Amino acid sequence: MFDEHAKALTLFAGESHFASHAEKIENEDRRGQSMNENNLSRRQLLRGAAVLGAVGTTGFKGAERVEARSMRDKTPPMTPEGMAALDAALGKKGSYVEEEGVYTVPLPRNDLKVTIKGEAVPTALGFGGWVSMKRTLDGRSAVLMSDTVLLEEEVNPLISAAHANGLEVSAIHNHFFYEQPRIFYMHVHGMGDPASLAHRYAAAIQTTNLFPANQPPASPPPTRTGKEIFDLPALDRIVGNAGKVNGSTYKYTIGRDDLFVQAMGAHITKSIGLNTWAAFAGEADAAYIAGDFAMLEPEVNPVIEALRRNNLEVVAVHNHMIGEQPRIMFLHYYGRGTATTLAQGFRAALDELGKHKSMMGTMR
Repeated sequence: MFDEHAKALTLFAGESHFASHAEKIENEDRRGQSMNENNLSRRQLLRGAAVLGAVGTTGFKGAERVEARSMRDKTPPMTPEGMAALDAALGKKGSYVEEEGVYTVPLPRNDLKVTIKGEAVPTALGFGGWVSMKRTLDGRSAVLMSDTVLLEEEVNPLISAAHANGLEVSAIHNHFFYEQPRIFYMHVHGMGDPASLAHRYAAAIQTTNLFPANQPPASPPPTRTGKEIFDLPALDRIVGNAGKVNGSTYKYTIGRDDLFVQAMGAHITKSIGLNTWAAFAGEADAAYIAGDFAMLEPEVNPVIEALRRNNLEVVAVHNHMIGEQPRIMFLHYYGRGTATTLAQGFRAALDELGKHKSMMGTMR
């Protein structure tokens, strides 16, 4: 059974081909093919391990976490020169997560004053974008991924600018209901040398409000932060994780350490977009929650059912990436209520992750 599944998954992987404008511009095609050939046996092993887990081997989840962590350790670090190139191109300094090899520059939309059902909400509830880079597993190239926050009229001009600079669009969608003005999110990615990626990405957004120099200063700090507004220890106990205060919000960001996800030759990890998150805003007894779940296909409807049982609204289900293996679906949700009740709903859906891998074999 293992051999049959491994062969089928290997054939499926061979049929999916990532044709990037960036690779054409940078003449990376031959190098990318060589990279894929060099990594083929590694991918076969990892997918074979996933199949064994899918057959129903209880207790295999811990082994998957170990395997994913060992692969993460093989990602070469970003070089200081590569990180400095992105800083210089954007005119803004980012931050480096060493254990994942990911360098990220945040791109908040401080110019937008967003309301949901007529009530003002902070940018940190989910109206900040980002751009991240990390190196491929073989160290020969780098991958750039970005989630951009856009008004409706900004979407298509940025599509054209991205393509003109050798970048690709992988998704366009909503994250919210009821917001004014209407906000859309566009995911952009590319491959190449870090300095070239930084230059091309900066050129694509330079005339937009995404570019840091075109943004107004951030609003003054709130009179009360998330630490004063919410009972953080109580929320942490419910969620089973620790969050981070960002102004008046409190946010959990949780990775998928049980999965090894690869795209464009890179290990996709928490800090480059493979995460589940929940942001709390408002007041403890009248809070907002908004967030995102990163799911395998069999996890989608169990997560939806858990959210709806807890009166949380499902806002969108979609992809963020193209060509990743295994395929990852993302779900956005929103709710109002007391902070602890909202946290319980989030935790109920969180508990569905990692429980439904036995269904993977029936979905191919």
